[in-house]
Amino acid sequence: MSQVLIKDPRKETMVSLHEWRRALHTPHIYRVGNSALRIQSPYRMFFFVAVILTILYWTHPWLRNTLCSGSISSSVRSLAPCHYRYYTYNKTYPLTPPIRTSTRVSYRIAIVSDLDHDSKSTENKNMWFSMLKKGWLVWNFKNEISVSWDEDTTKLMSTLGMKGRGMELSELVTFDGRLITVEDRTGLVYFLENDKIYPWVILMDGDGKNTKGFKSEWATVKNEQLYIGSMGKEWTTSSGVFENHNPQWVKVVSPLGETHSLNWISNYKRLRQTIDIEFPGYMIHESAAWSDVHNCWFFLPRRCSKERYNETLDELLGCNVLLIADENFVNVEAKRVGTLIPTRGYSSFKFLPGSKDSIIVALKSEENQGQMATYITAFTIDGVILMLDSKIIDKKFEGLEFI
Repeated sequence: MSQVLIKDPRKETMVSLHEWRRALHTPHIYRVGNSALRIQSPYRMFFFVAVILTILYWTHPWLRNTLCSGSISSSVRSLAPCHYRYYTYNKTYPLTPPIRTSTRVSYRIAIVSDLDHDSKSTENKNMWFSMLKKGWLVWNFKNEISVSWDEDTTKLMSTLGMKGRGMELSELVTFDGRLITVEDRTGLVYFLENDKIYPWVILMDGDGKNTKGFKSEWATVKNEQLYIGSMGKEWTTSSGVFENHNPQWVKVVSPLGETHSLNWISNYKRLRQTIDIEFPGYMIHESAAWSDVHNCWFFLPRRCSKERYNETLDELLGCNVLLIADENFVNVEAKRVGTLIPTRGYSSFKFLPGSKDSIIVALKSEENQGQMATYITAFTIDGVILMLDSKIIDKKFEGLEFI
């Protein structure tokens, strides 16, 4: 008697599912040369995803930037490219170790000149120059400060100019282990090395989309980025008629030389409103510093006026106000510093190293009917004078740094 085999589809399905599951749990063997590589099933998908992401990471910059941006604080995310995670910023400050004794500490300092039209070389028609002057600042433990200057000065030369002007240096700042200086005619940023000057970055006016160089006046370091500002006043005619907001932008330069332009119009307005100044009144800034200790901005305006700008009267509108603003310029405090001398205004300042940003050393410039002079002074952030104005030279120097 013959037998009839009847196939049960349900059993075939169960056998197929069983074989499929067993295949999934069986390690796959990949042969590389004479070696065998086993990948366990639970990790197989992870392995392939990791390989694909690695390839995409190194071949697609947009993915690399996306992954990296999550590890950077929002305040500097747009200013800090991904590769900075692997860049070691040089935090050395000051660059020359101070000399310490049981009663005092001595710091090497330097100032740089802005000679305006006199920056043009009389020996070479295609050359401009600035003067670098060095000295010593002594701070004793009685909180007394004194300064002495070297007899010789160094002439810094450059062939780079704009509209017949150049090397009108307005600030000195230590950034990433180098001494940096900025120029208020061409927008050039230089670095100094062995008393020689070399161009590094060029900054253009306003939002950066201009053919005119940025009028750099102050510089400071924040979050390992170099912030460079202009005078913070609306650009006007010599009689005070508004033209543009270009001097109210700020430039941010990375250690690798990448630049960004920040609109600071509201910040500058907030500063002058603190002492009841509104346009057409104005405030001119040539010195500012960020403090990591206080997490605040510090400004020493050179000029303050509640009246419309006038080129002639401006020489007599010096300011003796210290402005302290929080990081976002929401709260701004004003403090008076010493006795006002109308012809003198602050052109640069630095916190005294070792003072926990409680003592300021500052330069004052004087321009009066064609006569120039530069003074140095020191005071606490509460406005207590530690060193009265001490005359340095009958020329205009506008940059100060501990070197």
